Amino acid sequence: MARDFRYLSVAAELRAELSGNGSPAGQLLASEADLATAHGVSRVTIRKALSQLKGEGLIDSRQGFGWYAIATPLRQTLAELTTIEAQISAAGRTAERRILTFAFVPAPPRPAAVLGSAGVLEFSRLNLSDNRAFARVTVWVPEALAADLSRRAVEDRPLHELLGVELGGATQTITAVGASTTDAQLLQLPEGSPLLHCERTTTDRAGTPILLSEAVFNPLVTEFVAELPALGHVEPSGLRMIG
Repeated sequence: MARDFRYLSVAAELRAELSGNGSPAGQLLASEADLATAHGVSRVTIRKALSQLKGEGLIDSRQGFGWYAIATPLRQTLAELTTIEAQISAAGRTAERRILTFAFVPAPPRPAAVLGSAGVLEFSRLNLSDNRAFARVTVWVPEALAADLSRRAVEDRPLHELLGVELGGATQTITAVGASTTDAQLLQLPEGSPLLHCERTTTDRAGTPILLSEAVFNPLVTEFVAELPALGHVEPSGLRMIG
């Protein structure tokens, strides 16, 4: 009979690991097979233990990911002109950005078409919240606007503060992609995992595109929120976030 309740002791062991921050919010758990081996039980017992913790609101599962520790999502509004870091800080979390690459290069086809510039500053960064990576962002800036920018500057301050251009707004398209090998490593997810893919074009007051960015977000810890007005009111104008 005691064997029938072995899943409860396994659930207690997993619960202790979670409370001890062995699996931070949003972190993927080991596979069911690996957990079964680690705890010396069958996969049936592991599934019952995981279901127990899911019922307690500690973990959840999602196709393409497996089991993961429940996280309070990073909410990013689509109706306000602000930065990712500002929204993270407003939620009481610690925001950080780490520059991965920084170089002046011939404009790739998409940035060239959007920005109308043959040369661009191209840099990639990793965005973190409470020391956990949740997004990889690549930004392109026309070379003429970016001539005085440095790697340190774009790591320390929001880009719009550095350009000296009054912004008019931004348009963002959100789709889904599978995680590349590089993005999977950066975001600590299995290769091919579904990610939120966002392309954003920011314009100046005259409507001229001055920034293009492409970002992928971990959907286990990120959500985008749009306020929808009542009938008869102005429709949402789209994303108002800047890099």
